[in-house]
Amino acid sequence: MIVIENQTRRVNVTVYAEFTLADYQEFENAVNYLIQFEGPVDLFFDLREMADFTLDVAWEDIVFSRAHASDFRRIAVLTHSQWVAWSAWLSQIFVQAEMQVFDDELEARSWLAEEAGEDQG
Repeated sequence: MIVIENQTRRVNVTVYAEFTLADYQEFENAVNYLIQFEGPVDLFFDLREMADFTLDVAWEDIVFSRAHASDFRRIAVLTHSQWVAWSAWLSQIFVQAEMQVFDDELEARSWLAEEAGEDQG
């Protein structure tokens, strides 16, 4: 299951249980819509509750990342899993965005806000 929240120039994604191809396609649609109207965006992925992902999601991620190599500014991945962190770093090969993996949500959100010039007050 996936929960997506669009903000100005940012897509927030939280994944629960298994990350399926249908979930990934919902994410793609949200990102494509925002890019079309706002240009390059930031991504915030909360993967702490993700139990697993399907092989077709991994493949779709590679295809999508290559097609949108310059459409992202910063990507924050929130996870406690070393495997997910490694996968995120591997995905960075295909995008020009800055990417960081965090285990603290406040740090991840602060890092994205810093680039966007948002006030954390």
